[in-house]
Amino acid sequence: MINFICYPKCTTCQRAKKWLDDNKVEYTLRDIKENNPSLEELTAWHKTSGLPLKKFFNTSGLLYKSMELKDKLPNMSEEEQLKLLATDGMLIKRPIVVGEGVVLVGFKENEWSEKVQI
Repeated sequence: MINFICYPKCTTCQRAKKWLDDNKVEYTLRDIKENNPSLEELTAWHKTSGLPLKKFFNTSGLLYKSMELKDKLPNMSEEEQLKLLATDGMLIKRPIVVGEGVVLVGFKENEWSEKVQI
């Protein structure tokens, strides 16, 4: 069973959910806006994913832009960035899939096909 962390109104999340359903993948759905990931979760996901921390930011989001994070992130430590992400789910790129030894950020069908147990 995987955890599917999404924002239900997001069209990319809706496409990802449809993909999971079409491929009969069992998952637990979590609304990222109502149940924001904690600092501990984000730290663990970042480590497991192997991705640069910048990939966890929703760079096209209104909050990211209004906070001018494009200019601020390069001057922030990883710990400061993780703490910032933990303050608001709308700062986090979605959807996120968390499974046994795998964390996927964003929906790329070919990557999901490869790494999500179908």
